[in-house]
Order: sequence, then structure tokens, then C-alpha cells
Amino acid sequence: MASSRPFSCLNIVVFLCFFYVLPQVSLAAKARHFHWEVGYLFWSPDCVENPVMGINGQYPGPTIRAKAGDTVVVHLHNKLHTEGVVIHWHGIRQFETPWADGTASISQCVINPEETFVYRFKVDKAGTYFYHGHYGMQRSAGLYGSLIVDVADGEKEPFHYDGELNLLLSDWWHQNVHEQEIGLSSNPMRWIGEPQSILMNGKGQYNCSLAGHLSKKTSLCKLRADAQCAPPILHVLPNKTYRLRLASTTSLASLNLAIGHHKMVLVEADGNYVQPVTLDDIDIYSGESYSVLITTNQNPSMNYWVSLGVRGRHPATPPGLTILNYHPNTARPPSSPLPIHAAWDDYPHSKAIANKILALQGSPKPPTRYDRRIYLLNTQNKINGFTKWSINNVSLALPSTPYLGSIKFGLKGAFDHQSPPENFSSEYDVMKPPSNPNSTVSSGVYKLEFGKTIDVILQNANALNANVSEIHPWHLHGHDFWVLGYGEGKFSEEKHSKNLNLKNPPLRNTVVIFPYGWTAIRFVTDNPGVWAFHCHIEPHLHMGMGVIFAESVERIKNIPQAAIGCGMTAKMVMNNSHT
Repeated sequence: MASSRPFSCLNIVVFLCFFYVLPQVSLAAKARHFHWEVGYLFWSPDCVENPVMGINGQYPGPTIRAKAGDTVVVHLHNKLHTEGVVIHWHGIRQFETPWADGTASISQCVINPEETFVYRFKVDKAGTYFYHGHYGMQRSAGLYGSLIVDVADGEKEPFHYDGELNLLLSDWWHQNVHEQEIGLSSNPMRWIGEPQSILMNGKGQYNCSLAGHLSKKTSLCKLRADAQCAPPILHVLPNKTYRLRLASTTSLASLNLAIGHHKMVLVEADGNYVQPVTLDDIDIYSGESYSVLITTNQNPSMNYWVSLGVRGRHPATPPGLTILNYHPNTARPPSSPLPIHAAWDDYPHSKAIANKILALQGSPKPPTRYDRRIYLLNTQNKINGFTKWSINNVSLALPSTPYLGSIKFGLKGAFDHQSPPENFSSEYDVMKPPSNPNSTVSSGVYKLEFGKTIDVILQNANALNANVSEIHPWHLHGHDFWVLGYGEGKFSEEKHSKNLNLKNPPLRNTVVIFPYGWTAIRFVTDNPGVWAFHCHIEPHLHMGMGVIFAESVERIKNIPQAAIGCGMTAKMVMNNSHT
């Protein structure tokens, strides 16, 4: 909710520190209906035409805007000729609607060509979210869009701002997603390589530059100002405070955002208010969303660069660029140099940013004790010569029948009923390649009781090649979790548990594991359903880096037939009008 008057960053920090976050309950909640068709388009996201998966003839998909307490109803019709489709509403917890989570083979059946499925769910919490395809690697094909939830009528944000800007971040390849999937599933594996472009709101520049001094090539972006690849200029007035919403649906790239000569005050992370902190730049990993406040207090006769650099991988992709355009200047490229990003492997810089993100005073605190602790070791492995990613030496393979239906009906042969390991060998050396790289495939699930406090220790390790450990952003469906801490090397319960943050840990739905390190999270099982927990890097999930949490499925009532009426549950659904 925007204010009509300027508000300085210092005022914002003071105001946030003492603001009590009111419960978001709206007496005027409403149902918001959307009718969408998903299909392929020819599009030029980075000035090079390629097939793109779009919605209603546009890419990225339409922005959904609702208020906390509203019900969103999306009538999704599949116009793809040969593919199924689902859409996941990233960050929406789906209380009492687990079948609307939009995960193929987990919460619902795939929507086949010319079929329509109706997603109906409540957006209970204000914040910055997005949606994307969750079948195969359709997110890499461009199936995504923004989902913004404003505070309910009568409620206020714990900060003021004069205007709002929105950037949905993604990466883009010229090789189509089907070729990428085939390459990843080949022996030997053919890696997808680094993206050709970094996109903002689906727009980027390949083989050209917004800044003439950066390239000797013709500045196609300047010549084609109205093209599909024209940068999304951020138009601002001097001496105002703007809320900049950021969400990353990248398939691979971890990013760092910086705005020339402007600091940012971080106020929201994954739909949760955080203690305001002033930053020169911010890391944004795939699956994360943020709100930052910027004050336009620089020279009003100039424009300023907004730049996205690659983190955690040796960058072979040029920065994503756009312009912060001060009115009434023309949207000309700034004459100043680009903002300087930290080196791609400057992990101390990234860890310093992550450790500054803390919950706003008055936010819910985690339980002081856990009921169950699950250790998840991330490793790269081999199965019959094929390269896979595994968790505790198990590579996830989804079944043809959605877990939600097969667990509800107690079907015996729908998935592997042996529970996956909850720990890994204490002898495992996370600093070296696995001594035995062979792994196994399973569709097993971790069954969680209702009302329990669960700790998960995400443990990173060396990949198959020596001296290689990658960044992995992990996303949990159906829940927010508290980020209790990060650490180096192997997690030790004796050494590290006593130093976990139980005072003001941030609530998130996505969190990063740094190379050769661990991350500890805690959540409460208060939402019956079957929930994916996985690396949000698209090829890593495709290669098995994820687990499934089945949470008190027996408590779920009235699952729609359309959600689970396929595979082994089809006959059961026909015999039961309500489950």
C-alpha cells in the first residue's frame, strides 16, 4: 500500500523496528477468476526468436494481483499439442488445498492436451510470489509469471513507499528445453551450459549491449526500443521512496543485483517481513523473492544502471541490464560505469548478506526443541553410468500416480514404500568426491506426523569432480521454515546445535546451501499434504535432487476427482465421489 508522501530510508528503518505486524484478515475478501490457455509462441526474449511457453499469447505469463484473504481461481486450459502441464504457485502454502499446489505426480495429475483444470486456493499472506511450470523442465521453457499479494483491506505494511516496481528475474538458453532434457538424461551427460542471457520481466539482450562502451557491436536494444526484448525501464520521480519487488525463477543462475549509486533497504523475504537492513547489493537465488526500498535521492539529471551479475558459477553470461530512469530524463543509457559486483566465487560476501537477513521484531519464533531431525546429504552420483544428483545416496524418481491419491487410498504398488535414509555415514568426507559414486533410484517418501517440529540439516559436499561444490537453493512446498543458521564443512550436532539462531531467525520458503557447507532449517507440520522439498535449479531437480514429505494425508478431505483421477487412483476415484 503506497503512501502519498516521501519517506526516507532512515525513517523506514525506525518505523519498521517498532511496528507491530497486524493479522491479515479481510472482511472484504473476494474470489479473483482468471482464464488461461498455455501454449507455445514464437518470441524473442533476448532479441533472438525461439519457441517460448506462454499464457494467453503472452510471455511471461500474466501477473496475478490479489489481497491477503482472497481466493484465486485459475481455469487452466492446456493448448500444448503433445505435452501435459501443471503450474505451481510458488510460496503459497495451500492450507486445506494441497491438491492445488501444482506439482505433477505429487499433488495432482498432469493436465493433458485440451484438458482444463481449475486451481482454487486462498492467498493468506501478503508478499511477493510467483508461479511457474512444475512438470519436466517447463520453467526453463518460459512458463512463469508474477503473483503479488497486497495486504488485506484495513491493514498496513510496516513501511511506507511512494511507488512500486516489479522485476521477475530469469535466465534463457537458445537450446530448447527438450534438447536440454535429452542431454541431461544421456550417457555421457550433455550439460546445458551457461545461459545465453539474463532476463528481467522476460526481456534481455543477446549479442548487443545497452551500453555502447561495453560492446563494439550494433546496439540492437537501442534500435529496437519497442521490441519484445526491450529492457523494462524503471521510471521514477526524484526524492521518492520505491518498493522494488524481486523474484527469481531462474533455472540455473544465482544472481546479484546492484543499482548504481543507490543503496537498498531489505524489508521482505519470501512473503515475510524482515528486520530492515541496508545493502549495497543483494544476492537472489532461484526460488527466492524480496522487497527492497530505494530512495531516489541522487542527481536527478542522470539515469543509473540496474545490473544483474552471476554468482556461484564462473560467469559466461553478460550482466542483465536495465535503467533506473529519473523523470523527466529520457531513458538514455547512463554514462557512468556499471555497478561492480563481487567476484562470482566471493562466498564470504554472499554469506555476509545471508547472515544479515533476520526476522522483523514481533514475528513468530520457532519452537525451542525439535521432535525429529533429518539430515540430507547432497551429492552427485552415477547410476548405470548416467550422471544423477542424490540425497543420502537416493535419486528421486517420481511415480506415474500422484502421491496424494495413492497415499490417501493406501495403494501398495504406486511408489516405493521403503522410507529413504534420514542420515548419512559419519565417515563420509564432504570435502572430497564420493569414494563410491554409485547411487540408487527411489520414489520413497518421508512420512511426517501432524503437529511435530522438524529440523532438516542440508549438507553440501564435493561433486564427482575434485574441488567442485555448487550452490544449491532449496525450496519447500506447503510451508515456511525458519532458517536457523549456516556453517562450514560437515554439520556437528555437538558443535553446531548450540549456536543455532532461535531468537530471530527469518521465515523463508527457499534457502541456499553454500559450497562445502550446511544449512539448518526448522518447520512445524501444520499443513496436511504431500509436499516436494527440492533444489530449485531446474536441471538438478530433473536429475533427482529432491525429496518428498507426506504429511498427515489421512486428515485430508474432499480431494477433487480431477486432481488425482489418473494412474492407479483412476478406478478408486470413479468409485468414490468424495475422498
